Amino acid sequence: MSEPNDLSELHWLLAIIQSIDVGVVVLDREYRIDVWNTFMENRSGRLPEEARKKTFFELFPEVDEHWFRRKVENVATLGTPSFTIWEQRPYLLRFKNYQPITGLEDFMYQNTTLMPLKALNGRIEQICLIIYDVTDVATNRRQLQAANQELQRLSSTDRLTGLFNRGHWEEMLRQDYARHLRYERNAALVMFDIDHFKKINDSYGHQAGDAVIQQTAELVRQCMRDADIAGRYGGEEFVVLLPDTDSEGAVTFAERLRQTIAAHEVVYDGHSIRFTVSLGIADLSQPTSGYAQLIERADNALYSSKAAGRNQVTLYH
Repeated sequence: MSEPNDLSELHWLLAIIQSIDVGVVVLDREYRIDVWNTFMENRSGRLPEEARKKTFFELFPEVDEHWFRRKVENVATLGTPSFTIWEQRPYLLRFKNYQPITGLEDFMYQNTTLMPLKALNGRIEQICLIIYDVTDVATNRRQLQAANQELQRLSSTDRLTGLFNRGHWEEMLRQDYARHLRYERNAALVMFDIDHFKKINDSYGHQAGDAVIQQTAELVRQCMRDADIAGRYGGEEFVVLLPDTDSEGAVTFAERLRQTIAAHEVVYDGHSIRFTVSLGIADLSQPTSGYAQLIERADNALYSSKAAGRNQVTLYH
């Protein structure tokens, strides 16, 4: 190829490097900058003459130097490219995000590539760093993940109380029962409902009844441990699964919950509403054919509490 053609090809190559919408930085083996394209100039605010022959770490002291050197040395030693995606590391260089569509993000999400550049003698004397702006992709992915998480939360949550709905807590009970079968771990189920709830609705209205249910759920949250699983069974009936808890521990929890609710006052539309709950407990210390039988036993104990006068705790025997 003739020299004019070589110069023309070089001219076009440099023009492409300057115009493409990715960051291109070429480093020598001392990490000094040889090439600094327009993308880097615009995002960093530094002109090429300011950047050239300065080390990468002088310009970007915030970069993890140990990590970056290790990446570059691996590329130079192996002679193969290396890639970093935004899921692993959101960015290499903290550039502001100027894209209007994804303007809610404070910084530019980046994928990066490190490529070895061989000299005419075949030795790797330079490393090319390519920075891709993937903020749109990252933002869309994050929004989709957030939406999926919210859908998952909504599908497992009772809208009125914020506790788990029946489908979800029953699945959690099934899983805990499977752990019991495998590891012989105990667990207890507390089932309770609000005494004379129909009378509350008839006397104060259904919205007042909803307020009673909501505040009951909040009192449950205050009494339970982080590992416990509380849910709404339906209507004014609730359940609390107590993992790794024997009957004695379950009775202690249920009695504390009963007393807490009995001492509570719901104020709604100028009315003071006091109420009690009846509770039933079943645990896995007795032979059980399945998790559904545990629900049945706790329900039977609950009805025993009601039959005995309400506002009390009954353990299934």
